[in-house]
Amino acid sequence: MSDQMLTVSDAAREKILALLEAEDQKDLALRIEITGRGSGGFRYDLQFVGESEKEEGDAVLDGGGFKVLVDGKSQPDLKGARVEWIETALQSGFKIENPNPIWGDPTALAVQDVIDQKINPGVAGHGGYVTLLDVKGETAYVSLGGGCQGCGMASVTLKQGIEVMIKEAVPSIHEVVDTTDHAGGTNPFYQPSKGGGGGEESPLV
Repeated sequence: MSDQMLTVSDAAREKILALLEAEDQKDLALRIEITGRGSGGFRYDLQFVGESEKEEGDAVLDGGGFKVLVDGKSQPDLKGARVEWIETALQSGFKIENPNPIWGDPTALAVQDVIDQKINPGVAGHGGYVTLLDVKGETAYVSLGGGCQGCGMASVTLKQGIEVMIKEAVPSIHEVVDTTDHAGGTNPFYQPSKGGGGGEESPLV
């Protein structure tokens, strides 16, 4: 694939084509999206979707026998990235080699460091984790996952723990906003309003 935004290695292309053939779903496209960031870099979601599921702002790339959809928000952070298929005696799976920094904004990078070094090691004991979604002006937007999602103490954890640590370490941040849908999860504490609902699609692998 010659597109400069994103390339697919020969090994990854062969694996994707084999998966499509095995499922007898050659009309599906591979959708790639950046879903978060962490100490290990970007977090990705790769899944097969119908070509009709293309969303506004998606880039449509030719993967060589299949189409690749890249959502609009992820495109700037996927320039020059490469989809690889890694197979060893211990593990196998898709891996995205990405030369881009996880945050171009120094404030966001500082907040990410606090989350990685101080916050996530603390909430990991309860099976939870915090993801930084964005920093806009004086506000950091986060989501709470794992044991933190749907927990009745989530608001207390945010205000008395997460927000305090971030604001102390990064004085330019004046507010931390939790964007988590706490009605989700296995045992949600907050119940959705009537008619509400939602869910996550299964990952590719």
